[in-house]
Amino acid sequence: MPSQSITTTDHDEIREWVEQHDGKPACVRGTGSDHDVGILRIDFPGGAGEDELRHVSWDEWFGKFDASGVAFLYQKEKTDGDDSTFFKLVSAKG
Repeated sequence: MPSQSITTTDHDEIREWVEQHDGKPACVRGTGSDHDVGILRIDFPGGAGEDELRHVSWDEWFGKFDASGVAFLYQKEKTDGDDSTFFKLVSAKG
């Protein structure tokens, strides 16, 4: 069975999926400035961790997300049916 990917810009849907997978909004350390959080990421358990990522608030994360004109593409489950934490930010322009 093929994996199912969903693309959305809905903040509630994104936040719910991330939190269901114990993820936290984050950015890449060393990117950004006082007025820009930098490169957006989600920090999942076992991922890059705090050496590479800095946790940010959902308000900061979504502020950059909206300003960047991107959408959140995520995978509900892997092809074998296991839960997936795969996601990427893609252009919101179809």
